[in-house]
Amino acid sequence: MLAFFKQFKLFFVVLLIVSGIIISIFYSILKVEQPLPIYQPNRIDASLVDSTIQHKKKYHTIADFKLINQNGETITQDSYDNKIYVADFFFTTCQTICPVMTDQMHRIQEEIINDEDVMLLSHSVTPEIDSVAQLKKYAIEKGVNDSKWNLVTGDRKQIYDLARKSYLVVKNDNSEDYGMVHTENFALIDKDKQIRGIYNGISPTSVDSLIQDIKRLKKEYQ
Repeated sequence: MLAFFKQFKLFFVVLLIVSGIIISIFYSILKVEQPLPIYQPNRIDASLVDSTIQHKKKYHTIADFKLINQNGETITQDSYDNKIYVADFFFTTCQTICPVMTDQMHRIQEEIINDEDVMLLSHSVTPEIDSVAQLKKYAIEKGVNDSKWNLVTGDRKQIYDLARKSYLVVKNDNSEDYGMVHTENFALIDKDKQIRGIYNGISPTSVDSLIQDIKRLKKEYQ
């Protein structure tokens, strides 16, 4: 028996290599990239979700909105119709995490600058301070491209509700005037107004993942 294997040693080595190649090819053909998850309120940190929807298990989407951007233009859900977009919450006078978040959003802007399917949306959590003029000044300082990225202000309650009932990324400061403690979270929203990912906006590695997930999400619509 040993002599038999020695005689056909080369044959078995070649057979093993060819078998490995065939298995790899079949694996590549059969391997299908899994779609990104759809985030629901009951699966997200409860501190970021309004108590009225913490039980919700499915069908969660971003609510309609009407806000004003850095150019004094009205921005609604229609402005993002059939778009993938990244949303966050910030304020222009923030000296802690906001500058880092804005830098990371700018990095995303550069990645999507020629991609008509993808946009950005940043909401002020201090709308009484962040007037149109203040947002415009900030946009110019931070290199915001108006065609890709809206910085928006508006009614405080509406922004609060969007943050905690739609995007699920902001904490309640427990005040009586819809106070918000913004976080570093970025939310990836699909063309069906669903949350498909939440990322750490001050982590370059997490934002790298976000950029890759935008590409994965685009494939779902091809």
